[in-house]
Order: sequence, then C-alpha cells, then structure tokens
Amino acid sequence: MRALVPVALAPVLLAVAVPPAVAQEGGVGAAALLAKVRSCTQLSRGKYRTDDGARASVPVCGMRGAVFWKADLDIDCDGQVSRQCNRRTDPYFQPTTAYQKANGQHLNPALLPYVVVPLPSRIWNAAGAGIRGGGVVAVIYRGRVEYAVVGDQGPSDLIGEASYATARALGIDPDPVRGGVSGGVTYILFKDSRVRPIESHRAAVVAGVGLAKRFLRAN
Repeated sequence: MRALVPVALAPVLLAVAVPPAVAQEGGVGAAALLAKVRSCTQLSRGKYRTDDGARASVPVCGMRGAVFWKADLDIDCDGQVSRQCNRRTDPYFQPTTAYQKANGQHLNPALLPYVVVPLPSRIWNAAGAGIRGGGVVAVIYRGRVEYAVVGDQGPSDLIGEASYATARALGIDPDPVRGGVSGGVTYILFKDSRVRPIESHRAAVVAGVGLAKRFLRAN
C-alpha cells in the first residue's frame, strides 16, 4: 500500500527522533490493551482492503477515547531520503509525507515510528473522528507495544501501513519491498491527541503511556 499525497493531550518534550529499540515501550502491556479490543463497534460505513485486489475486510472500530483496527503492516518508506528509504531501496518511494516536522521538513520514516491513515472517503474520515496528524497511536504485534504518531495519509480504500521505524521496533522486517507482515497487527489511535513536535518519538512515548492508561480505565 502506498501513500499518495504529501501533504498534542501530550507532554511536549523537545527531542530529536532516534531509532527505537526493539522492546515494549512504557508501562502498559500488550495483553491489557488487546483485551479491550476483542469486539468491534464499527464506525466506518464500510470496510477497507489491506492491499490492492484484496477483499475489503477491515472495519474501523470505536471505543471511548480511541478508534482501532486490526490489519496487516505494509512498510511506508516515504519522506526524508535515507540509506534505508530512497528510490533505490523502494521503487515507489516518494520524498514527502502528509505531515511535516516543526522545521517544515518531511518526516524520516527510517527514524520516526509513524502510522498511515486512509484519506477521507465515504468509508471513513479520520479527522472527523478526532484522528489528525501528530495523533498518538499504540501499535501492537506479538506482545510488543510501540507508540507512534499519525504521520502520513494513504489511499482512501486501503488500511494497514506504518513507517520503516515502526516495523523495525516491532521486530517486523522493515524492508520496503519484501518486508511487512500479512496480519496480526492492532492499531489503537487515541482521539484528539497530538505530539508537538511531531518528530519527537520520546514525546509520543510519554503521551502514549498516559493515554493508554486512560483508555484502559475508560473501557
């Protein structure tokens, strides 16, 4: 799945994004979060496909303070050029992201954990549900929790994409051509949250832990 266009309830910590360690972040366990998202109250009018040509099977679900979906994880390598993400490593590479850093530069997918949300459509409008650029996301895979931000937008009918750095932190092959995983990934997006600056992964983790704890109490 490719992003098509270029386009904080969070403590503000000024920090340069650094490669995240492959480990659970914060004090909220994956099992506790997953226990809250076993059933789906569907918000979207329809369902999304995970890949071109696939059956539309993924709804966007709503809960108090968050939305979530369960899908695959395709690698988004769009944004700042790096050794990992460029036109040589990714034939679909684009040097832009929907949201930019405080200095106006596009996000660095090799360093910053971020998630791609679908462009607005009749299926669902992320912004209308309180999900905007810089919003905090808990991404869960095989017992690991990685906090990320909403950093890019993708096709209006596809879902299940995150940055190179997100995949790497979750122990998923981050290669933009052969990497990713075909399922088993849960994305919990916290409504009306925002990290400033968007490129501060440390701020996303601090905010994410607090929001995750609030989510567990509210649901």
